[in-house]
Amino acid sequence: MLLCLPFWSLANPSHPPKHEFRAVWVATFHNIDWPSAKGLPVAQQKREFLELIQRQKRNGMNALVVQIRPCGDAFYRSKLAPWSEYLSGTQGVPPENNFDPLAFMVRACHENNMEFHAWMNPFRAISHLRFSSVADYNPARVKPEWTVKHGERLYFNPGLPAVQQYLTDVVMEVIQQYDVDGIHFDDYFYPYQESGKYWNDQAAFERFGTSFKDVHAWRRHNVDSFVKSVADGIKAKKPHVKFGISPIGIWRNKSRDPRGSNTSVSHTSYDMLYADVRKWLELGWIDYVAPQLYWSTTHPSANYRELIYWWNENGFNRHVYIGHAMFKVKKDQARHWKNPMELHRQLELRQQMNLIQGGIFYSENSFQDNPYRVSDQFQKNYHKLPALIPPMNWKDSIPPQAPRNLLAQRKATQIGLKWDAPEVAEDGESATYYIVYRFGPEENLDRSNPRHIFRIQRERYLLDQEVKLSEGYTYLIAAVDRMHNESEDTQIAIFPPVQVMAAPIGEEK
Repeated sequence: MLLCLPFWSLANPSHPPKHEFRAVWVATFHNIDWPSAKGLPVAQQKREFLELIQRQKRNGMNALVVQIRPCGDAFYRSKLAPWSEYLSGTQGVPPENNFDPLAFMVRACHENNMEFHAWMNPFRAISHLRFSSVADYNPARVKPEWTVKHGERLYFNPGLPAVQQYLTDVVMEVIQQYDVDGIHFDDYFYPYQESGKYWNDQAAFERFGTSFKDVHAWRRHNVDSFVKSVADGIKAKKPHVKFGISPIGIWRNKSRDPRGSNTSVSHTSYDMLYADVRKWLELGWIDYVAPQLYWSTTHPSANYRELIYWWNENGFNRHVYIGHAMFKVKKDQARHWKNPMELHRQLELRQQMNLIQGGIFYSENSFQDNPYRVSDQFQKNYHKLPALIPPMNWKDSIPPQAPRNLLAQRKATQIGLKWDAPEVAEDGESATYYIVYRFGPEENLDRSNPRHIFRIQRERYLLDQEVKLSEGYTYLIAAVDRMHNESEDTQIAIFPPVQVMAAPIGEEK
């Protein structure tokens, strides 16, 4: 048992947050999460993904972050990258029956009122030079001058303008062809530095980097340029699509930069991976950051407590979603994660941060064995009440109009509601989904409290079969647009309690 009280009861005695990003990473690299193996029939791939959605809906999640480009490949129809080997078993071989996994996954998420964020590894080209399946038309083979060998892997070289343009085009292809809600990069820009492995980009540096003070400044500039290019492209093509990055959880150590965190680790995003994520937030290039805070609250050199305070203070009015190490919640884990209360402590601390809007858990299959009954706790405590995805006012602050023409009827212990979509708002948007609030007699009509959210749904009808004869009910129906702005006005239905008359004397009741 992880805990016996809702974790928010200590952080917020009134009620948990109404808006909270709750997501799970779904890794396709080496079939970590989905599909469960290479070469599965399409019917089984679909079934597994639909079961995954239902499992995470039960855990209270409202978004999935799914890896659609694990290493120079594609889980979608592409003119720029080959089909992934993690689908068929052979890179470049399309799925059977003209199946498009990305189109299917996006549609399935939206039907279940979950956001779909397309997770891409832009620079990883070939996972293993000896063991990976590589199609003849893979750009890493067609243009070997674009790549750098690092150990047994091949990476696209961020220092080449042609590579930056190609990878920007890869992102643009996805957002133009698919109705994704977000583009998501993880921590792999330049590769992690490892003993005995040398990153040889000298030729590119001599050609493109001579105006920089050193190779490190040039590499950092390369990643900056690519991130800015993607940000500008998304804004121009589909401004409602969110752009998020999940870096290693430490930007810089304070010992190297007074703006950094009170940590002491060798690998930081700025110094080792050349990812200046703090700058990207400050300049508004990205919409959210999901730092991977995979250390515990007792770790001596990278303490979760220190880091969550740091990220709370360095979000620059963009969204911060904490990356949680769900994969470490198991009984045979290293000493800093052996305490079954560790995840609870982390979630409790996160709730106390006023500028952190949610979390993402790595990874989906870590929930399946229910270690320490953690899935039970998500359902009974952490995510017992629903949450809406937080709006991004810098992208869209205009709420939709209210739903129209509410029809409501009560029959004993059933109440039926039906309504029409709202008029189009001034930004041209209508409703993407609806919130049905339900209040008991004499309850304050407080929409800020998620305890009163009865349903979050896309349908425009509802049959409530959970009512009692002796109680009255008030329903509010609010419209919500794609960017999760909620209508200011609502449709209201009020039902007094049904009067149950006593039977006349001498008659049976």
